[in-house]
Amino acid sequence: MNTDREVDFEHVPSGVPMDETDVSLRAYLAGLGDEHLAEYDPAWSDERVLEWDGNFRSDGALMLVCCERDVDVHEFRQVLEEHLAYRRLRRNSEPKERDAGGS
Repeated sequence: MNTDREVDFEHVPSGVPMDETDVSLRAYLAGLGDEHLAEYDPAWSDERVLEWDGNFRSDGALMLVCCERDVDVHEFRQVLEEHLAYRRLRRNSEPKERDAGGS
């Protein structure tokens, strides 16, 4: 079970005013798989990030549903890196689960 799915990543960080696009972008990132996210490298060029994600339009904006404004690769990277940092922090703060195999 992926406990990250139980966290409301769409509203992280809390206490920060967000518009519909902010929430939609965070929901999009929360829906990406762990394996895919693990591939991300902050040292990549913007063009490599566009290729890795595969969901940017030809004009450079991310394709999102329910958005009020365009999200470019710079905003995407910023929010993605915040998202990844929060996920790491959350994982490191959770108690380690014991082997449930009953051996």
